[in-house]
Amino acid sequence: MSTPLWLFTGPELGERSDALEALRKSAGKKYGQLDNHLFYAADTSISVVLDAVQNGSLFADARFAVVRNAEAIKKKEDIQALTQWVEQTPNEDGAFLVLISDEIGIDKKIEALVPKDHKKIFWELFENKKQDWIRRFFAQSRINIEHDAIDVLLELVENNTEALKTTCTHISLFFEPGTTLTAETVERLLAHNKEETPFTLFDALSNANLEYALNIRQKLTLSKESSPVQLIAGLTYCFRRLCDWHALVQTGGIDDFSLKKAGFTSKKAIDQYRRASRQWNEQTVYRIISLLNKTDMQIRTMGQELSGVLLDTCLYSIIYNQGRELAAYSNAAQLC
Repeated sequence: MSTPLWLFTGPELGERSDALEALRKSAGKKYGQLDNHLFYAADTSISVVLDAVQNGSLFADARFAVVRNAEAIKKKEDIQALTQWVEQTPNEDGAFLVLISDEIGIDKKIEALVPKDHKKIFWELFENKKQDWIRRFFAQSRINIEHDAIDVLLELVENNTEALKTTCTHISLFFEPGTTLTAETVERLLAHNKEETPFTLFDALSNANLEYALNIRQKLTLSKESSPVQLIAGLTYCFRRLCDWHALVQTGGIDDFSLKKAGFTSKKAIDQYRRASRQWNEQTVYRIISLLNKTDMQIRTMGQELSGVLLDTCLYSIIYNQGRELAAYSNAAQLC
């Protein structure tokens, strides 16, 4: 029998979410009522997670626990506790423990505990697959979309099917069957309905405009449609794309064909990432991504009340300190 432990990793949030819900549905069909739990590895010890999985509600037939940010599970005692649970828990126990991470992999000792058929990496779709996905989505509503309009969508929306589905659903509500969407229409609609996004924040950062960046941050965190964690996820995506840009530069792939193949299609996006690459070299970009991850963990640990201060400090460090954490603030945060 397989161990009741799953590992879903990778940046393709839409397909990953679908796989998680399919597993949850299968568990419910097999056992009946589920006792569902959601944890974040940054602020929950594995002992708490395992307690929930082992001791479910009296009214539930099985326990289904999801642990996000599983790459943060690194403590020796947590890995030992998880190993012991795996060794002692039979598959038919009614327990389901799913580890989730936006990263490609997590601690190798934990990965070794997961059965091969319970483990999957959800890679970001290739550019042509993203384009096909958008065409198929609008085709369901009998709406056509021009190629240039698809390029605009992929530039302005985080490139996973979860974010694309949300945006495309919103757009489709405005148009009748038989409509053909142009680049101008899509850009105008997105600009009108989404005043600020992590992408406009990235643009402000690449221009070293701290005042504008802080203003965007405030608007985003006050919006009901956004949250500090979502903001950080969007910014992290932008900086990972900047890593892709640096990789292209190193291989000499800055010609139009190579840029388009890598998803840098419009003059606006190319100018933005060229400017950003002058602002931050590859080593700095990795340091910034690490800072964003740490800020995400701090927000989850220290609470939403401090999220504004944490985010503003992070943005300041990105613009003026090349992604290096401010020493004085770091010491203060450790005392909290």
